Amino acid sequence: MSPFYVIGHKNPDTDSICAAIGHAALLRITGEQPAAIAARCGDLSQRTAWVLARAGMPEPQLVTDVRTSAGMICHREIVQVHQADTFLTAHRRMLAAGVRSMPVVDDAGSVCGVLNYMDLLSLLLPAQTDGISVRTVHVSLSKLADTLEAGCRGAALPPADHEEDLILLVGASSQNSVEDRLRLAILEGNVGQFLVICGDRPIVQRCAIDYGVRALLVTGDNPVSKAICELAVRKGVMLLCCHQDTASASTLMRCSRTVRHVMHTGFLTVPASEPVSRLRKRLSAVDQTMFPVSDSSDGKMIGVLTKSDLVDPPRVRLVLVDHNEYAQAVTGIEEAEITEVIDHHRLAGDLVSREPIRYLNEPVGSTCTLVARKFFHRQLPPESGVAMCLCAGIISDTLCLTSPTTVSLDREMLGWLAEFAAIDPAAFAEEFFGVGSLIVTGAAEEILNADRKEFTEEGFAVSISQVEERGLRGFAARRQELEIALRALVAARRFDLAVLAVTDIVGHHSLVLAIGQEAILAKMPFERLDESLFDAPGVVSRKKQIFPAVSDALHHAR
Repeated sequence: MSPFYVIGHKNPDTDSICAAIGHAALLRITGEQPAAIAARCGDLSQRTAWVLARAGMPEPQLVTDVRTSAGMICHREIVQVHQADTFLTAHRRMLAAGVRSMPVVDDAGSVCGVLNYMDLLSLLLPAQTDGISVRTVHVSLSKLADTLEAGCRGAALPPADHEEDLILLVGASSQNSVEDRLRLAILEGNVGQFLVICGDRPIVQRCAIDYGVRALLVTGDNPVSKAICELAVRKGVMLLCCHQDTASASTLMRCSRTVRHVMHTGFLTVPASEPVSRLRKRLSAVDQTMFPVSDSSDGKMIGVLTKSDLVDPPRVRLVLVDHNEYAQAVTGIEEAEITEVIDHHRLAGDLVSREPIRYLNEPVGSTCTLVARKFFHRQLPPESGVAMCLCAGIISDTLCLTSPTTVSLDREMLGWLAEFAAIDPAAFAEEFFGVGSLIVTGAAEEILNADRKEFTEEGFAVSISQVEERGLRGFAARRQELEIALRALVAARRFDLAVLAVTDIVGHHSLVLAIGQEAILAKMPFERLDESLFDAPGVVSRKKQIFPAVSDALHHAR
């Protein structure tokens, strides 16, 4: 199954993180999605981290890309062979697994080749069909013995990795014919390469050993005299005995050749993190059907995939909370399967789905309010940590019910949740907003990205960041640094307008730093203090006050 994430927007605020935690918990409790995972696509703010620590909840999983990747769809139960394995071993594994290609590994377990079924068959077929080459097989005598399950009674077998050319001679002819062939081999200087195969023929057995062949194979479980065995030891001839008949043994010998001779070493390996959409294009013209998938961190093989796996892979499933615009969503959202949206912002119009989905969007102060109501309607009291997170989301987004976005449902849900969280909302809000001051301690980039959303409005690309503080005293000392960072953001991302609102949650007052086209800045409905700074008394809500003001400026700037 593909992953199922409940996830908020980029640069997540407390409401986004806590709504994801709450809704994922609900899906698991109800059994609707037992594997639902709370996720995030950005770093936690100091205040959000404080909430999770206070609630005893783990951080949501960091997910920066939801495109289906090679690592998600690859086959983890890998059917593989070692480069020193024989044809018979490889063939049996392919048949048992129903595959026609598989990776080949070395002694360290690293992929060193790819083995295809048709190439494997070439181990059985000689390159030529006449002359001595048709009877020659390059093989390890030890592996040949293993393949035939043969016992050794003569000279000791060489190491398993020692391969050599053996010339096969079936001793089924008369004694004179066999001797004539071995005399010729002596003249040609290759008798030491001969492997003579025979059954219950003691005369041929002795003849082969006397002439000094490399090995003698006695088939059919036929007896071998003690004298023959002792002669083989003295002459240094390997004497093998197997239960197969001569015809079967002759065929199986080629099955003891190792796969390293036919594996492909010029193969492609796929990183686990590479998106399938990119792989599909990259591999379409590649003459390779099976691809090892490697871990992005250490390069080790974690699975394999085939081209057919890329045709219609399962998509990552998502529930979006606290946003509905692709511009604010996790990377790869266009390739994911969105199953549900829970939000309290405007509709942007770029959200699409293959099938009907659940879509909940209401004008409330917090997404956590809507998640809490789902618990309430089902008469499912959330466990204390989840309840505390949902409380924090409501308190954060409504400025403890003082924001103009606050509605009666926010108040009702906060009161209901507070009992399960065992908190006093006012005291909790005092602690929450007292946690750290980004303006005082944060880096400029951290301040801009702590709670930043991107929009496309009237054809303009816009970024709006907001930082909530207990007073505006620290802003003046950081003004120049923040303006430089804001200009860099505009240049890097090509925004037509980028805004940073520093909001005093106690005095309900914001200072708005804005960089962008002068035609837009001139239409901003706030008091302009200088080229880039605006004063906005009474303004605290990005959703209900700042964004509508920016939208109006964009409209009139055309």
